[in-house]
Amino acid sequence: MDASAVLRRLVETIDDRAWDDLPGLLAPDFTSTLAHTRERFDRDGWVRLNADYTGFGRATLAQIVGDGDRAAARAHVTGMIDGVEAHFEVAMFATTRDGLVTEMVEVWADCDADPPAGTRPAL
Repeated sequence: MDASAVLRRLVETIDDRAWDDLPGLLAPDFTSTLAHTRERFDRDGWVRLNADYTGFGRATLAQIVGDGDRAAARAHVTGMIDGVEAHFEVAMFATTRDGLVTEMVEVWADCDADPPAGTRPAL
């Protein structure tokens, strides 16, 4: 399975909440880095992070590109925060080996965020 197929299956597995299946898509030496928080997880920690995430709603694959053992994807994720539905976009950059994800970098963005003051030209 090429990286695009593995990453697609990973998002589908998360959306299905098939937490017991998630480790089977990750190499034993898997690492994940959340670029926006600088957190780093091993395979068990990353599975736990996803399985135990309070308020998770859906993960819908929006776009995927890849070549061989590398792929990038964008997904729309919903969840509940303080009783209000929240929307996020996540970009995932994955490297695979033998059909398993060995390394992933995720970049999360809040869809309701405002740009920092002074960073946009006046219109």
